[in-house]
Amino acid sequence: MLIEDDVVDALTVERALVDISLDNELIHVQNGEEALDFLTNNPEKKPSIILLDLNMPGMNGLEFLKERFKSPELRSIPLVVLTTSTDESDIKASFSFGIAGYMVKPVDYKEFVDLMKVIKQYWSLSQSPN
Repeated sequence: MLIEDDVVDALTVERALVDISLDNELIHVQNGEEALDFLTNNPEKKPSIILLDLNMPGMNGLEFLKERFKSPELRSIPLVVLTTSTDESDIKASFSFGIAGYMVKPVDYKEFVDLMKVIKQYWSLSQSPN
């Protein structure tokens, strides 16, 4: 699942996932409210990983993390913050809600593809049988 309001960033993520041959379905929502609605109303489509931007209108990323943290089921889904924010308070707050990683979006596409390769490793690990 990708929680991202910026269309260009969302398309970049989708393109990078295709470029690294990741065949998993990508569920894209625009903000935290849409994500919670989808996750609550579609338990059969539970994502194996969530990619979350922090800076979004409506329910932003930190607000989503706070709501997610209240639910043991949602908290069990690995989540990686994928954002432009390098603010130390955003990083600390995000980790306080049990995220798997915090990655700053690179501007260069090649760097972004390399970042998606790391995400693919998270994705693969999260789908491994326990």
